[in-house]
Amino acid sequence: MKQEEQLSWLRRVGGVFRYSTRAIGLVWQTDRRLLILLAALTMVAGGVPAAIAWVGRRIVDGVLLAAETGAATHRSAALGWIAAELGLVVALSLTQRILDVADQLLRAKLGHRVNTMVLDKALRLDLTHFEDPELYDSMTRARRQASSRPLSLVRRTLGLAQNALSLSTYGALLIGFSPLAVLVLLGASVPAFIAETRFAGEAFRLFTWRVPETREQAYLETVVAREDFAKEVQLLGLGPHLVQRYRDIFARLYTEDRSLALRRGFWGTVLGLISTGALYGAYGWIALATVSGTITIGAMTMYLMVFKQGQSAFSASLRAIGGMYEDNLYLSNLYTFLATPTVPRSGGALQGADPGDGLRFEDVTFTYPGAEVPAVHDITLHVRPGQRLALVGHNGSGKTTLVKLMTGLYEPQQGRILLDGTELSAWDRAALRRRVGVIFQDFVRYQFTVGENIGVGDVAHIDDPSRWEVAAEQGMAAPFVDELPDGYQTQLGRWFRGGRELSIGQWQKVALSRAFMRQDADLLVFDEPTAAMDAEAEAQVFDRVRALTQRQMAILISHRFSTVRMADRIVVLDGGGIVEQGTHETLMSAEGRYAELFTLQAEGYR
Repeated sequence: MKQEEQLSWLRRVGGVFRYSTRAIGLVWQTDRRLLILLAALTMVAGGVPAAIAWVGRRIVDGVLLAAETGAATHRSAALGWIAAELGLVVALSLTQRILDVADQLLRAKLGHRVNTMVLDKALRLDLTHFEDPELYDSMTRARRQASSRPLSLVRRTLGLAQNALSLSTYGALLIGFSPLAVLVLLGASVPAFIAETRFAGEAFRLFTWRVPETREQAYLETVVAREDFAKEVQLLGLGPHLVQRYRDIFARLYTEDRSLALRRGFWGTVLGLISTGALYGAYGWIALATVSGTITIGAMTMYLMVFKQGQSAFSASLRAIGGMYEDNLYLSNLYTFLATPTVPRSGGALQGADPGDGLRFEDVTFTYPGAEVPAVHDITLHVRPGQRLALVGHNGSGKTTLVKLMTGLYEPQQGRILLDGTELSAWDRAALRRRVGVIFQDFVRYQFTVGENIGVGDVAHIDDPSRWEVAAEQGMAAPFVDELPDGYQTQLGRWFRGGRELSIGQWQKVALSRAFMRQDADLLVFDEPTAAMDAEAEAQVFDRVRALTQRQMAILISHRFSTVRMADRIVVLDGGGIVEQGTHETLMSAEGRYAELFTLQAEGYR
């Protein structure tokens, strides 16, 4: 069993190193000139220390010889070697400084590149991915340290080459004293390497397992510290409870960290003492050889320096290998996330096969991932241009799911959805988006200016003030926008300096205006567009919608049955299926589900 565990460990180590080449390629693509500079200077830094040690021997022997003979030539030679060492030290110092600057510049560029790669991948994911907690954990793991790990891996790789060069030069010098000294130098650092590699793997596993907890901590910080949560947290007295949950999570994580840190520290100390013992054993050996006259004092100085620096270089090499193993573990998170499978859903159709046919659902069924019961099933309906369709039903009846299906955010598992005679999956994604204007019930309140908040409804015209004004007029936001201090340039939200907060009703009008930004859209979807408005404003909004959708398809979702009467057809959903459809009058006459719900709601106003 132990042998199997060792083989498994070796396979795991070998497997994760496959990312090394990709990391180097990533850094090369980020800035090849900086990478070449790093590589060249690293090699210089690897060779200079041995040269300094060799020159140091010449200095000591030269000084002793000059003291013994008093000859001016020996004094001049000693001073010359001192000047040479000064030059080498200055060169090494300058090399290290340039390396630090290049490292900082490359780190910044690489961090930006990796984060951009993660964000670009996020843009290609389906909506169902974002509704999966596993995806969030994967993205969090990819972003938290992967931006710095590729450069760390490359720097360690270069450091390994630097130390290899240093060790080869140190070995060439040290072997003149004794080949056994070289073996002592190499062997003393191996136990520490094995322990460090093992603990690196444990640290990575802790990091991987605890991502859900760290995400929960981040969420609790947001709830306690954000302005949009503050009033409810304070009024309900939630603060102490939430902070205590935050502390409890930290306590669990800290217990694991402490256990790892103590074991890592203990074995690091024990194995470090082995290295220290080997170092001072070599010191004694070299000192005895000097006393016996086998080597000169200058040679002793050189060998002591070479042995000490050689052991440091070898230990650094082993640490670099362990660090490369750890970096590869973290990079596996990045590349695992980037490899998340996505299905290309963008076809090439720029217009439908049957222009003017409108929107069709044909026996559509959709089930959320991991769910057993379909969210909607066997949906068949047809909406023509110029028609207004209302969807009504209890919460969870499938209304918003239908909206996400008809806008192409989801794809049905069964059945077809067609726009102008062509399935949505066959449409070019950008062309389909231009055909649709939508306001969701949970619309986003962007911390942008008013104009940008409206302009996001059509990214192609996000900076077009004339479009903002037209859309704001249609969405009934223009009157209060004109009263703001900077009009459409007023910063909204409290995240940035000078931001103004709007009432929820005003925000809803901004979102409604956003839906009208797409002037060429022929499918407009309104998911509870007046939930935060008073009755008078609601009536005005629906009068405006009716006036502005004479040639377009309008899909309306509302819990207020008084507002859906404007629709040409009302579809009643229950349990994910259509139970009734027709005009307000025909549905009331049928005395079915719609009539029951309408009567119950009307009773509340009497």
